[in-house]
Amino acid sequence: MKPFTALLMSLLLLPALMTPAQAARIKDISSVAGVRANQLVGYGLVVGLPGTGERNNAFAQQTFRTMLNNFGITVPENVRPKMNDVAPVAVHAELPPFAKPGQTIDITVSAIGEAKSLRGGTLLQTFLKGVDGRVYALAQGSLVVGGLGAEGADGSSIMINTPTVGRIPGGAMVEREVANSFSRGDTITFNLNRPDFTTAKRMAEVINDLVGPNSAQALDATSVQVYAPRDPGQRVSYLSSLENLTVDVADEAAKIIVNSRTGTVVIGQQVQLKPAAITHGGLIITISENPQVSQPNALAGGETVVVPNTTINVEQQDGRMFKLDTGTTLDDLVRAVNQVGVAPGDLVAILEALRQAGAIQGELVII
Repeated sequence: MKPFTALLMSLLLLPALMTPAQAARIKDISSVAGVRANQLVGYGLVVGLPGTGERNNAFAQQTFRTMLNNFGITVPENVRPKMNDVAPVAVHAELPPFAKPGQTIDITVSAIGEAKSLRGGTLLQTFLKGVDGRVYALAQGSLVVGGLGAEGADGSSIMINTPTVGRIPGGAMVEREVANSFSRGDTITFNLNRPDFTTAKRMAEVINDLVGPNSAQALDATSVQVYAPRDPGQRVSYLSSLENLTVDVADEAAKIIVNSRTGTVVIGQQVQLKPAAITHGGLIITISENPQVSQPNALAGGETVVVPNTTINVEQQDGRMFKLDTGTTLDDLVRAVNQVGVAPGDLVAILEALRQAGAIQGELVII
């Protein structure tokens, strides 16, 4: 029997493992090194537009002439063809891992000139290239555009969504397979989506408990390396068993995220506060202008003038103080803040003051 065969058979026959609380499958918290998508991009023409296309830009004219030359049609240099029904576009797509020649992928088409809308257009054959400059797919087809726009003779216009961007489901056919390292070497590596030393250690322990001692080891906070069979068929079955194992994911570091632009505050579950006393209150100053007209007596010989009259009102809000004891949790903090009734901006000020006082056990991140 080949190496790993007996192990694979035992793995496939194992009943479903019990899932502990706060646990997640390996496939949900990590990815396999070398198994990833690749971005493709291309430049092409959309034709058949109802007068919403290009407005005779130089690069659009050059593209149109090149296309006609490819079909054996030569346009004289002094002739400028109308481009109202044609638009130059950028085409991009994501090539999934293990995509084979003949399979189709979705593409997104975006106008890059002065076209007003791509609605009703058809993309002509476009090469989609990778970062290495090689062609990996060919795109072509009729666009599906969700937006629309309309314009009146007086210049008024309306636009819904974005009419200059469309999609073609299955609009590109894969022509070349991207090489990957999945079947190479004696190991496979899982990379955690969120690096954490504790989670990496626990993942290696779960795999070792099932497969055997020293079968997996955590290389760092992100990567866990596992010995695997070289035979591609066995490696697929082996990986299928491993990625469905459950790992008790470690709690995130204690953080408070503050968005100063929107007033959004997110407090992590592990955040705790040291003993502190907080008071909330402030002054409300209102300045109002009530100009008055000064009218002299009829025989005084003076002039009518406007006299400024400024009223300044200062209101002192009631201040409330609450005390935070040792080990105050998220629930306690939220309850206390709600009792005071502070606004988001005031809450940010309170959290910043607590950080300056060293009363926050966690990281305050302001974005």
